[in-house]
Amino acid sequence: MNDHQRSGLIYAVAGFACLSVGDAVVKSMAGAWPAFAVAALRFSIGAVGLSLLLWRSEGPRAFIPTHPWLQVARGICLAVASVSFFSAIYLMPLAEAMAIGFLSPVLTQLLAGVVLGETVHRRVWFASAAAFAGVLIVLRPNLAEMGLAALLPLNAALFMALLMISNRASAGQGSALSMQVFMAAICAPILIVGAAAAKFSGVPAFDFGWPSWDIVLRCMVVAVTASTAHWLAYIGAARAGAAAIAPAIYVQMLVAITLGWWWFGDRPDLATLAGAALIVGSGLYLWRAGAREALPNKA
Repeated sequence: MNDHQRSGLIYAVAGFACLSVGDAVVKSMAGAWPAFAVAALRFSIGAVGLSLLLWRSEGPRAFIPTHPWLQVARGICLAVASVSFFSAIYLMPLAEAMAIGFLSPVLTQLLAGVVLGETVHRRVWFASAAAFAGVLIVLRPNLAEMGLAALLPLNAALFMALLMISNRASAGQGSALSMQVFMAAICAPILIVGAAAAKFSGVPAFDFGWPSWDIVLRCMVVAVTASTAHWLAYIGAARAGAAAIAPAIYVQMLVAITLGWWWFGDRPDLATLAGAALIVGSGLYLWRAGAREALPNKA
C-alpha cells in the first residue's frame, strides 16, 4: 500500500467513525423527542445545508435530475431506513442495532440479482445464510423482550440495501454532492409529512411538541457529522479506490461498541459479539472475493 492509498484509508476510517458518533448522538435523544421527528429535523437541516453548498459550487442547473423518479426512490429508501434505524437505536443497544445494520452489504448483493438482473454467485447465498444466522444470534433476547419492534434494524438494513442498489442505477447522473442533495431533499419532506401524521394520529406515544434548543443542536451535530462522514469517505475512495476502503466501514462497529459501553453502559455479551462477527465476516468474505475477481489475470 502506497502513501496515497494509506491516506485514503485513513480518510475513510475517520468518515465511518463519524457516522457512529452521529448515531450515538441520536440515541442520546431517546425519550426526549421521537425518532421520526429527529429524522425529519436532521434531514431538513442536511438538505438545506447541502443545497446551499451545491448552489454555490455548481449553480441552479445542478438541481435538475436526469431521472427524477429514480431520485424519488432513493429518497423513500433513505427515509424508511433512517426512521427504522433511529427507532432501533432508541430501543436497543447501539452495537446490536449496528451489527444487524451491517446485513445491508450482503442484502445488496443478494437483491441486485432480482432488481438489476445481476448474476448472484453461490458465495452470496453462502454469505447470506451465515449473516442471517448472525442476525438471529444478535436478535435472540430482543425478540422475546420487544416483539416485532426488534426487527426495526433488519428493516433498516433492507431499505439501505435498496438504497445502495438505486445508487448503482443512478451512477453518473450528477456529482457526488448533487446526488446527496437529491436524496436529502426528497427524504426530508417525506419525513416531515410522516412526523406530522404521527403527531396528529391521536396516539399519545406519537405526540410531540417543539424541540428544545439542545435537541436542535444535537440534530445539527448529527447532520454535520453525517455530511462530513460522506465527504471523508468520498475523499478516501478517490485516493485509494472504493474497493480498497470498503472494509473500513466496519470500524463503525468498534466505535459503536466503545460509545455504547462508555456513554450508555451497554456491554455486549459474548453471544452478541459472536453474532456480530458472523455478520461482519460475511461482508468481508464477499468483499475479498470481489476484490480477487477484480484483479487482472497474470500470464
